[in-house]
Amino acid sequence: MNCSSPDTSREIVLSNPSEVDRKSVTVDLAPADFSDLLSSSDSGQLVVEEIASGKLLVDQWIDIDGDEEMDQWIFQVDLQAGESKKYKVRLLQEGEEKPKAQHMTYSRFVPERTDDYTWENDRVAFRTYGPEAQRRIEASEYGGTLSSGMDAWLKRVEYPIINSWYAKNTAQEGAYHIDSGEGYDPYHVGSSRGIGGTGIWLEDSLYISKNFISYKKIAEGPIRTVFQLEYAPWQVGDTQVSETKLISLDLGSNLSHFVSEFTGLDQSLSPAIGISLHDKKGTVMTDPEAGIFRYWEAIDDSHLGLGIVMAPSSIASSKDHRVEYPDGSHILVIGEKNATKVEYYAGFGWDKSGQFNTTEDWDHYLKSFAQTLAKPLVVEVGK
Repeated sequence: MNCSSPDTSREIVLSNPSEVDRKSVTVDLAPADFSDLLSSSDSGQLVVEEIASGKLLVDQWIDIDGDEEMDQWIFQVDLQAGESKKYKVRLLQEGEEKPKAQHMTYSRFVPERTDDYTWENDRVAFRTYGPEAQRRIEASEYGGTLSSGMDAWLKRVEYPIINSWYAKNTAQEGAYHIDSGEGYDPYHVGSSRGIGGTGIWLEDSLYISKNFISYKKIAEGPIRTVFQLEYAPWQVGDTQVSETKLISLDLGSNLSHFVSEFTGLDQSLSPAIGISLHDKKGTVMTDPEAGIFRYWEAIDDSHLGLGIVMAPSSIASSKDHRVEYPDGSHILVIGEKNATKVEYYAGFGWDKSGQFNTTEDWDHYLKSFAQTLAKPLVVEVGK
């Protein structure tokens, strides 16, 4: 069979309409567009080839809803500002091997450390906390954490660290709070939102959930990890609100992608996303018109940049909200009232990772990220 014939291949043209270069940008294809190519083969036999170089690209298939039908087919490319490139989807040829990934994304539930859920890629790592950690706090038992905030693990290596850091911490409690060359966990979350935790804003107060009550791991692979967290209803004024949070992290990105869906909201309630201001000694930058919110703070003998990027059309207002009690001060990004779904990106950059050296470096990253969201890649699939 000739794999270049029209019935066994499809050309794709990718164009970058933004004014910024895009590196490791994820392309999301609809599997249905290639159903004819799959009629005689399984999805693992399809490949993406860069036409100019003949190079095969690493790809990943994802079943988001668990119905055993693939919903997303993704791969990554580099495109300069204004650049277009041609690619070809075809069947793997006899004797040909799919490319092996150099790096991976990863996430998992961690019962050996109470019940964290953690996720990482080649640049950053995060975690949040489950129901057993909440139970221990409420029962006044050792080892609990009461928080629905998002924690930042400061890694400075491209390989995975989640399993090794937890193993070291199991052998010697507190080991992952010490930097032995790969990075460490100095970030304090407490009851704050950490980096990108959510709550409900009513009048002049933020109402927050407790720990997640259940999780569902959806995907992990060379390009993207995806999972879902459920939160029990909590009281907001006279109303009970609950939340389902879909979280993903792509290779090469410092920002996790969050999609939170709320039930129980009424016209007086607004979803809010927060960045903890800790001791309030860092610097704040907000640009609601671009959808960028940043905090830059000292952390031990280094500096950490935190950021939220969100579509400006989804933002009702923002607040530099400072209070005197611990863990209550935040940059808050507030959505429209009764907005039952909010979508945003949140993450961090650590100067000791070698990725960012200054506040200006981190601001440039966030601004470039916001520009690429405003002007996404143009994907043209041939017939």
